[in-house]
Amino acid sequence: MIVVANRIPVAEGYEADFEERFQKRKGLIDHEDGFIRNVVLKPVEGDCYVVMTFWRDQAAFEAWCESDSFRAAHGGERPPREMFSGPNKLEVHEVIQLSEAPG
Repeated sequence: MIVVANRIPVAEGYEADFEERFQKRKGLIDHEDGFIRNVVLKPVEGDCYVVMTFWRDQAAFEAWCESDSFRAAHGGERPPREMFSGPNKLEVHEVIQLSEAPG
């Protein structure tokens, strides 16, 4: 399994608009082959949101990047440049250990 983390610094005052963009896209990725889950993390401190997608493997993630649902999720009206306080950073990690609560 891999986890793709996109760290996105959101400028002060644009938090609600940023979150709304994700609410509108909710579910577009859910039926992609190899998709496991999507988590959007809001910062408790600071300005960096983290969008995490979990995939069966790297190939499944790359296939989604070429898919119609990717284009639908990332198309449309582009956010204003002022929404971001810096560049995003995309990270891909391989899961080497996973622990979960029972049940």
